[in-house]
Amino acid sequence: MLRPGHIVTLCALALLTLGVVMVNSALMSVAPIDGVGNQLPGVTAESILTSRSTVYMAMALGALVVSSVLPVRLLSRVSTVLVLRDRTPYAGLRTLTVCVLGMLVILATVYLPVIGHSVNGSARWVRIGGQTFQPSEIVKWGMVALIAWYGAVRAPHMLSFRHGLLPALLAVGVVCIAVVKEDLGTGVLIAGSCCLVMLAAGANIWHIAAFLPLGLVGVGAAIVTSPYRVQRILAFLDPFADPQGSGYHVIQSMAAIAGGDGFGRGLGHGFQKFGYLPEDHTDFLFAIVCEELGIAGAAMVLALYGLLLFTGLGIVRRETDRLLRLVGLGVMTTIGLQAVINLFVVTGMAPTKGIALPLMSSGGTGWILTAACLGVLVAMDRTQARHALPEGAPVEAGSAEPRPTLAPGAVRGQPVASA
Repeated sequence: MLRPGHIVTLCALALLTLGVVMVNSALMSVAPIDGVGNQLPGVTAESILTSRSTVYMAMALGALVVSSVLPVRLLSRVSTVLVLRDRTPYAGLRTLTVCVLGMLVILATVYLPVIGHSVNGSARWVRIGGQTFQPSEIVKWGMVALIAWYGAVRAPHMLSFRHGLLPALLAVGVVCIAVVKEDLGTGVLIAGSCCLVMLAAGANIWHIAAFLPLGLVGVGAAIVTSPYRVQRILAFLDPFADPQGSGYHVIQSMAAIAGGDGFGRGLGHGFQKFGYLPEDHTDFLFAIVCEELGIAGAAMVLALYGLLLFTGLGIVRRETDRLLRLVGLGVMTTIGLQAVINLFVVTGMAPTKGIALPLMSSGGTGWILTAACLGVLVAMDRTQARHALPEGAPVEAGSAEPRPTLAPGAVRGQPVASA
């Protein structure tokens, strides 16, 4: 019988496989002499089995397998027990500060003169030994894990604005400001995912809502101070006002989607990838899926994401460990929000952003880290049977954890040192 962890693995495998096929299809081009080939430098007839995307897929699946066998409950206890023993209001703040500084250092590597790598005027990549990766991907998942850890160890203080929520908001704000400088979409994604994790950790929704206007002002400032972002907003409002300029990308994407009809033009037979639709194998891969596989292919992709999210959130719902529950929620929230943002952009329902479709759009760093995070969900499901609550065990209201026996003088709601 399939367990939820098996379904998560199968969904990830299906999305990665479809991603490899569609990325290789999108990279096809017509060469003057060699005919239909591949746009990769120096390659004209590279097979799918030996393509770079296939190698990344194998690495992603390897990362998922490694993560799925990790002793996640032991790691959770080790990472929280020392902080939980510290009853001061400032427990965990030093670790939070050090981790945020480390993430800022990681983001700063894109500006180093030797390894920093820019594409289309955007400094988002680091090139080492001929391989490129995005530091913002590392920071994205690192912030989800960090805020989940903070919410777990500071749970008794999360309702307090000063001692609970404020340090987490400052940490997220500082990191997002650094990310937004080069990648507005990823910065918004990090902020949204982390805020949901903080709410799940017990933060007051009105405290977070009070900072929403400040966040919107920050996003507006990032847009108006960047001419190309202003052009994207104008193109979103009316792409046909400048069809050969700022609106070209959106128009070609919608043309690809409209050309697919019910069952598409056929795999490999799309038109827009032949020099018409920019970023067809990365951010706009879903448009190629729609053109070549039609409504049926688009529905299959949406069904896979829906099944992945439904199953993953089911694992989170049954989890009894506070840290693992928050990490799992952060992982599924990030994947869900990222997929929604990408689909909205590709279909013209949101301004163009550099947000990839998880586990499908070409990108080694994104595939590997996303699969590794899903492996944590698989590890949670694998060990849940041994840590399930006994039948009829009393449970605290609003929590999936068993009610502990209080020592004399202990206060209800305070964390237990051995938890």
